[in-house]
Amino acid sequence: MKYKIVYTSATGNTRNLAFAIYQALDERSKDIEELAPSTSPDDGEIYLVGFWTDKGTCPLATGEFLKRLSGKKVLLFGTCGTGGDPEYCAGVERRVRSLVPEDCEYLGTFLCQGKMPRAVREKYEAMLDNKKTRELAKKMIANFDQALLHPDAEDYRRAIAFVRRVCV
Repeated sequence: MKYKIVYTSATGNTRNLAFAIYQALDERSKDIEELAPSTSPDDGEIYLVGFWTDKGTCPLATGEFLKRLSGKKVLLFGTCGTGGDPEYCAGVERRVRSLVPEDCEYLGTFLCQGKMPRAVREKYEAMLDNKKTRELAKKMIANFDQALLHPDAEDYRRAIAFVRRVCV
């Protein structure tokens, strides 16, 4: 198999991105799978590994899977609530990329903004009561509200274009 898409998704954002990418690949030799303990790192030539951002990096299961890849071409893609912040995204990319084994060919990373669970906004709202965190909370709430609209059609278009540019 040429393309293997493996992803984790907490809210559906990354799953939707993964399926948009899968459908856009013209190649017949492709597969898509939600990451599970039984996911094999041996049946793809090019791995497109999707993740949601958890505290500035990928979930533990994604990291463990990446470490098991050997001699593969690897493209990373994902969603994060603060995906509109290029500096934050660069840090996420750097941390997740460091999990890709050195004998793999790293093809790049695509990240976009994704909506977050309601509990995140409630946490930010609680910060409004504290003078020290009020201004930061206002910015984080505005970002949360913007993230509700993502991933959107433009995010999908950009993800597909990125994959086609670096993989096809």
